[in-house]
Amino acid sequence: MFENLSERLGKTLKNISGRGRLTEDNIKDTLREVRMALLEADVALPVVREFIGQVKEKAVGIEVSKSLNPGQVFIKIVQSELEAIMGQANEKLDLSSKPPAVVMVAGLQGAGKTTSIGKLARFLREREKKKVLVVSADIYRPAAIKQLETLASEVQVGFHPSSVDQNPVDIVEGAIEQARKQFYDVLLVDTAGRLHVDDKMMGEIKALHQAIQPIETLFVVDAMTGQDAANTAQAFNDALPLTGVILTKADGDARGGAALSVRHITGKPIKFLGMGEKSDALEPFHPDRVASRILGMGDVLSLVEEIERKVDKDKAQKLAKKVQKGKGFDLQDFKEQLEQMRNMGGMMSLVDKMPGMGNMSAQIKDKANDKSFNQMEAIINSMTPGERQRPEIIKGSRKRRIASGSGTQIQDVNRLLKQFTQMQKMMKKMSGGGMGKMMKRMKGMMPPGGPGGPGGMFPR
Repeated sequence: MFENLSERLGKTLKNISGRGRLTEDNIKDTLREVRMALLEADVALPVVREFIGQVKEKAVGIEVSKSLNPGQVFIKIVQSELEAIMGQANEKLDLSSKPPAVVMVAGLQGAGKTTSIGKLARFLREREKKKVLVVSADIYRPAAIKQLETLASEVQVGFHPSSVDQNPVDIVEGAIEQARKQFYDVLLVDTAGRLHVDDKMMGEIKALHQAIQPIETLFVVDAMTGQDAANTAQAFNDALPLTGVILTKADGDARGGAALSVRHITGKPIKFLGMGEKSDALEPFHPDRVASRILGMGDVLSLVEEIERKVDKDKAQKLAKKVQKGKGFDLQDFKEQLEQMRNMGGMMSLVDKMPGMGNMSAQIKDKANDKSFNQMEAIINSMTPGERQRPEIIKGSRKRRIASGSGTQIQDVNRLLKQFTQMQKMMKKMSGGGMGKMMKRMKGMMPPGGPGGPGGMFPR
C-alpha cells in the first residue's frame, strides 16, 4: 500500500531535504510536486487542498526559518500533516458497555464485509482475549450466512444460526439473548449489502440499528475504489451514526487514496486495515505509523509486534541452542526460517516496515517475492532427510533429481545451495560472537544497491 505515493514523495522530498534555507519559491515548487503525487494517489481534492494549505502555512513560518536543518523540518511538517488528515492516533473499539458489546458491521456487497467480521472476531479473541459470538442478519444471501458459519468455525468463535425467512431484527435480538445467557463479551453483527447505496437498503439498516443500539457501527469499504471509498462512507455516515471504518484490500491498493481521504470526508476514524485474505490479516490502523511508511521511514513498532505475535518462539529457541552448541545449521532449519518469514507476510511485508528500505522495495520486489520463497521450499522438499542434514553430498546426479522433483532447473538448485552456505556461515559466526557481530557482518555482505545486487542474498 502507498507504493506509488511513497516513491513519488520520496523523490520530491529528497530534493528539498538537503537545502540549507527554504524560500517561498522552493517550498512552492515542492508543494506542487506533492500535490500532483497526492492527486495521482487518488486522494480526494478537498483533502489535497487542505493538506497543501496546512503544510504551506507551517513551512513558510517561523518554525522553519529558525531551524538549523530546514529541509528535515519540512519533511517533519509533511509527516505531521499526513498524520493529521488520517486521524493522529489509533482509535480502538469501544467495548466498555455491559456485555455483550454489540458491534454492527455495514457496507456494500463485495467490499469484504463478512470476511472482515471473521478477521475481527479472531483479532478480538486472540489479542483482546474476548469471548466472541457472530451472527448474520443478511437475509438476501443464504451463502453469506453459510460463509460466516464457516469463518466462525475457522477462527474458533461462537455462531448464532439464522435463515433467510427470518426478520433481521428478530435474528439479532435472538443472538443478543444467546450472548447474554452464554456470557459472550462481544457480538459481531453482519448486515445485508447491496451493489450500490439505495433507499430500501438504508431504510432497513437504519431500522436494525435503532432496534439493537450497537455500541460500535463499523463501515467496511474497499480501498481499491480510491476516493470513491470515502464518498460511499459519507453516504452511509449520513444515514447511520458510524463510529469507524474498516478499509479492506489495502494490500492491493498501491495508491492509498482511500486511507488518506476517509477520515477527512466522513470525520470517522479508520480503525482497521485488511491486509490480505488470511484470517489474521487485519491490522489496527495507526496514522503515525502509516505516515512514517509513506515517507519511507519504516514502521518498526508494527514489525516488532508482528514478530512477537507470529514467530514460533519454541522453534527459535531450539535453533538458537542448536547453533550455540555448534551442531550446525542445516537445510531443514533453513526451510523453517523461510516458513517463519512467510507467516509474517513474506519478505516484502518485512522490507516495507524497515526504516530506510522504502526506496529499495521496488528494486528487490521481483527478487524477494513469495514466488522465489515457494521455489526454495519446493527444492528443499525434493531432498532426502540425509541431503538436508548434509548438503555437501548434493552433487551432479542428486542435483538433477532434486531439480526434476521440484520442477526447477539445476542452476536454481545451485543458487539455493549458495544462499544456504552464506546463511550457514552467518550462523557459525553468531555462535562465536553473538548477534552484534553477525549484524555487522551482514551489513558487510550487503552488495551495492541493496540485497538484490550482485552477490546478494536474494535470487536473481
